[in-house]
Amino acid sequence: MDILSIRFLDILDIVLIALLLYNVYKLVRGTVAVNIFIGIVIIYLVWRLTQLLQMELLSSVLDQFVGVGMFALIVVFQQEIRKFLLMIGSANITYNGRFFRNLKFTRNDSDDGATNIDVIVDACESMGRNKTGALIVIQRSTKLDFVKNSGDEMNIELNQPIIESIFFKNSPLHDGAMVIEENKVTATRVILPVSNDRSIPLRFGLRHRAAVGITEKTDALALVVSEETGQISYIRDGEFTMFESNEELRERIKEDLR
Repeated sequence: MDILSIRFLDILDIVLIALLLYNVYKLVRGTVAVNIFIGIVIIYLVWRLTQLLQMELLSSVLDQFVGVGMFALIVVFQQEIRKFLLMIGSANITYNGRFFRNLKFTRNDSDDGATNIDVIVDACESMGRNKTGALIVIQRSTKLDFVKNSGDEMNIELNQPIIESIFFKNSPLHDGAMVIEENKVTATRVILPVSNDRSIPLRFGLRHRAAVGITEKTDALALVVSEETGQISYIRDGEFTMFESNEELRERIKEDLR
């Protein structure tokens, strides 16, 4: 009879745990950490089963293992934990929360400082035709000062000739990444953290791995122009976002910046 007396809060509890596990799995999917995650889930389920069956000795051993294992998890999953907490605490509130947008708490009443996405995409399209490599990072809510300090600080109004001249192969500023905040270029020659994700195809080089790395650690957006193929890649949340045309790319970026 106790099994039949299920409360609404019990159902809600199960649903929330399922959502939590699903989101954690999405973060580690495609990485080596996914095997560790599955192993931890199996051990936890076995531990709960031994408690249910009152297998005292095995249950006590697994209990000690689970208790000590929590500290090991922080070390093993430090990047995934950082990404998960960032996903919860940053962009979802300040950029995607319509309540705050409508009250103008996070944006000015005018859109004069809004990032000119058309200029960025047009510049990438032009550089792609000329096989000019480029790496552009667009800041959102997470400050990028920790990477901007590795390059040259700028304060230049965003426009297409500026972007193309910076990444011109004979330019002294073409190495590294460009950082864009609102409608200004605020840093060039920036060194970004490189992702160690083994699921990234081998055809992608350091520019793409750097773009994945910065979007794993922050909520920034990244655009990469391949020097070999001229192809434009759009990376968000550490993942490549597919698009069929440059017009679709514009709309995706504008939606992500709202």
